[in-house]
Amino acid sequence: MSLLAISKTAHSTSEWIAGSVGTNPVIIRRVLGQLKKAGFVNVRAGSGGAFLLKELNEVSLLDVYRAVDVVEEGELFHIHEEPNPECPVGANIQIVLELLLTRAQEAMEKVLSDITLEELVTVLAKQIKMKS
Repeated sequence: MSLLAISKTAHSTSEWIAGSVGTNPVIIRRVLGQLKKAGFVNVRAGSGGAFLLKELNEVSLLDVYRAVDVVEEGELFHIHEEPNPECPVGANIQIVLELLLTRAQEAMEKVLSDITLEELVTVLAKQIKMKS
């Protein structure tokens, strides 16, 4: 989305975005589909490319994180599901980890919710300008 925001005049096709990002256009099309479903972008058929539908200050990094289904809701961390019940640590570690990792995920989501795409793109644009 930051690439779409910065290069407003370019035809932002999945092939062009993939070349910039360094990945396969199929992956970009999948992500664009998820962002479209969330109402953040639209995609013109053929070589029309993708474009933003929302203002940058209306979208947080948490919105994007959730839109692209990075992980299942509330499942950032995976805990071993079959620890040894005979081991005092294995029998109890899951409860302790769930509490701590839930707090870690909540903290991460709070940080992401406080950062808008506008902030990200502003910092990115300054960085690009400094290098040119």
